[in-house]
Amino acid sequence: MSGPSGDGDSQAAALLQVLDLEERDRDVFVGQTPTTRLQRIFGGQVAGQALMAAGLTVPEGRDVHSLHAYFLRPGDPHEEIRYTVDRIRDGRSFTTRRVIGCQWRRGEDVAIFALTADFHAEEPAVVEHSLPMPAVPAPEELPSLADVAARHGQEGSAEMEISRAVEQRLLEDPFDGQAKEPPTRVWMRVAGRLPAQPAVHAAALTFVSDLTLLGAGLVRVGGWQDRYAGASLDHAVWFHAPVRADDWFLYETDSPAASGGRALCFGRVWSADGTHVATVAQEGLLRAVGR
Repeated sequence: MSGPSGDGDSQAAALLQVLDLEERDRDVFVGQTPTTRLQRIFGGQVAGQALMAAGLTVPEGRDVHSLHAYFLRPGDPHEEIRYTVDRIRDGRSFTTRRVIGCQWRRGEDVAIFALTADFHAEEPAVVEHSLPMPAVPAPEELPSLADVAARHGQEGSAEMEISRAVEQRLLEDPFDGQAKEPPTRVWMRVAGRLPAQPAVHAAALTFVSDLTLLGAGLVRVGGWQDRYAGASLDHAVWFHAPVRADDWFLYETDSPAASGGRALCFGRVWSADGTHVATVAQEGLLRAVGR
């Protein structure tokens, strides 16, 4: 599988640079972090890069159907990340890969991320069903994240910092501080055009899926509002159907349980034609600022 290449005149190109890994050695790939004001690496970046690394070792004709990952340490945005792929299994129908992402810290090579991904040669379906997409306004009828964030000063600009490569159309204002009843829904797409490779779109969707998911744990108390800080602990994605991450898709999130400083959050993804293309799960740490 070759690395990604695509539209160089859009934010999609910036995302493709993130996903375009350098092969440093056999089964060892290096990813770079874009320059931002963030003090640590966005978790979706690491997950997307690790999935790309795994996919670069998989035979043609097998697409990812699931990934399960743990965020072990905060990533340093000033250091490269090395992804080492372990070829666990190559079966007749399934291929399994384990990926460890490492960085140098004070002269020590430490793991910051671990992912296991499984790839499947598609088979005839014995049964097919999925959740229907909720009835919501079309993205063209809704305000953009930039429009809404502009009304909220510093808090809005911080959100825009990690969303530069992703367009969002909002069904509600995430910055208004009002407690809401879940689920939360937002239209998303990568800004620009990506190449046609399914692996690129799966990695891009993995990147995007971490943008708003943990916030589902705070919807009932009014959102982040500079009162809370959070960190992703683990992340899982199940891919049900092919997806184009550069076309509009609806992302619905909710948190069925929260306790002990952690929130479990689920996400469901539908393409614009109503196809249920992915399901996402994450547990994250939530703390009051200053703790």
